Amino acid sequence: MKYYVDANAVKDGNGSIERPFRRISEAAKLALPGDEVLVAPGVYREYVDPVHAGTEDARITYSSTTPLGAVITGAEQIKTWQPYKENVWVCRIANSVFGEYNPYTTLVYGDWYFATPNKHTGCVYLNDKALYEATTLEECIKGDIYECSWVPEESVYKWYTEQDTDSDKTIIYANFQGQDPNEKNVEINVRRRCFMPSITGIGYHTVRGFKIDKAATTWAPPAAFQDGMIGPHWSKGWIIEDCEISNSKCAGISLGKYLDPDNDHYFTNKYVKSPTQMERDAVCRGQYHGWMKEKIGSHIVRRCNIHHCEQGGIIGRMGGVFSTIEDNHIHHINNMMELGGAEIAGIKMHAAIDVLMRRNHIHHCTMGIWCDWEAQGTRITQNLLHDNQRPSYTKNLPGSMMSQDIFVEVSHGPTLIDNNILLSDASLRFATQGVAMVHNLICGALTDVGGGTTWRYTPYHIPHRTEVMGFMTFLHGDNRFYNNIFVQKWSSEDYITYYDQGSGIRRENRLVGTHVFDDYPTYEEWIAQFDFSNRPNMRALEPAHSGHLPVWSEGNVYLNGAKPWKNEVNGLFVENSDQDLKVELVEKDGSYYLTTNIYDYLEDFSDRMIHTEVLGKAFEPEAYFENADGTPIRFDEDFFGNHRGIHVIPGPFASSSDNIKL
Repeated sequence: MKYYVDANAVKDGNGSIERPFRRISEAAKLALPGDEVLVAPGVYREYVDPVHAGTEDARITYSSTTPLGAVITGAEQIKTWQPYKENVWVCRIANSVFGEYNPYTTLVYGDWYFATPNKHTGCVYLNDKALYEATTLEECIKGDIYECSWVPEESVYKWYTEQDTDSDKTIIYANFQGQDPNEKNVEINVRRRCFMPSITGIGYHTVRGFKIDKAATTWAPPAAFQDGMIGPHWSKGWIIEDCEISNSKCAGISLGKYLDPDNDHYFTNKYVKSPTQMERDAVCRGQYHGWMKEKIGSHIVRRCNIHHCEQGGIIGRMGGVFSTIEDNHIHHINNMMELGGAEIAGIKMHAAIDVLMRRNHIHHCTMGIWCDWEAQGTRITQNLLHDNQRPSYTKNLPGSMMSQDIFVEVSHGPTLIDNNILLSDASLRFATQGVAMVHNLICGALTDVGGGTTWRYTPYHIPHRTEVMGFMTFLHGDNRFYNNIFVQKWSSEDYITYYDQGSGIRRENRLVGTHVFDDYPTYEEWIAQFDFSNRPNMRALEPAHSGHLPVWSEGNVYLNGAKPWKNEVNGLFVENSDQDLKVELVEKDGSYYLTTNIYDYLEDFSDRMIHTEVLGKAFEPEAYFENADGTPIRFDEDFFGNHRGIHVIPGPFASSSDNIKL
């Protein structure tokens, strides 16, 4: 059955084409498996709460009849601003507007939030741009530049809120820098979400072609309910495609965790157990609450434009397993730098088991992709990442995180990173083990090698399943590097960064290359610790069982000062050159081009074809670097999907060129 919705209809109808509903929510109450909801262009100021699940063979589909013409927003317009002082205006809103959830009394805060919790989930927008929240009325009036912002010229637009308890109203002051807000499009966050079931298990929905924006989403750490402006809420088989997702206070799309009242911000509320312990509990409790391949995950997020969200573009703990995230443009995440904590990235996934992230363009994010815990079977391939680094002109926000293209944290692998273009000054933060990097262009450093894990024990799983196979801490190593091109594009001087909690600074490596693994053994050195001709001696083998795991590095190219591992096999190291090396990303007419002369240095250098058997198994889960269906991978396709034939050159492209349209 088809239901029709048109916000501009003369009056509400019955959902027929002749008499459409005026609200999507009316159709969401009725839609059953196989039904389609067709939404006409217009602004839909509502929370869509689907009631019925679809099935694998009969999905429930919501489509904007004009691409991006139907806008689902969590905001309301305000046209009752009164002049207050200088450039500041004021409005008063009855708290009954907000119901049980008032974004202007709710702070962004919770587990793993490190910045000072002085920002609300509410926000004021001027012509679709978020204003910066002031902590005092005086700060709002002054309208000074906020020096942590990545876009400081926009930070002079401020807002401030307080409560009038006598009249039960929310008061909002806003500095519009001389503009009359009653003549502009000024909106404020009112609703917490835009399109997400309020209960779990409402699976198999397709949401296509909508613009979804402006919601008062809450901070979404891994051991808490994770909301977003849109998401499947602990179910299976959603498709979110061809949408524009923007201006979420925290997360744009949530593929994450359900509400578990016994483990919801436990550390923040009760103090007595560490948040790491409660993440382990969340994994085990999740299995009790249905975390199985047959019930959860297998979502698709594709061809979406996701931007200007202040926690993450796509986030999710456990609920995103077996999913595909492809062909998305994710950019300008956390650029306001009002929020700081351990859950901020373009894509931030916990337990990205068998998740495929491919052909995404991710840039100008505090962090590009962050795979935290259980990145087992995760494949990150054919992505373009750049400018995921804090601009030099900004100040550090205490409690904010370090920047890089990719961060893999406390996972046992196998995690596969192949055929990517990584152009930021830090390419991969290595607080993990069991990673394979194959055929990438790597212009940034490998950082945090051997660190960042402390004593944490994290789970590993039955291959291609969610069932826990064991827990282990980190020995580090068990990493593979094949056929990559490493380029020292940025300064090789150590980068000064800040601790996310407490005070003090630390130095972080910026010298590109695999040299950071010089203290790690080859496989032959590691296996020699075990004498298979005698009975095993548990005490004698303790050093071997707690020492670094081996590293493999073969066929890589090191240019412009990038430095190889001391045991590199069949590599190419070009220390000096008569010409300046060039790797530049150029935007022209909406397209991106990679302009480079790196192939002048490679000449006829080549190496062997890499495949699953060459990479072997990740040590702890004893699982192969393979496809999610268990079939082997042969790296005979490049960044574009072009065939890589007999002559195998390093890097993400099957053939050389000096000007490549991406």
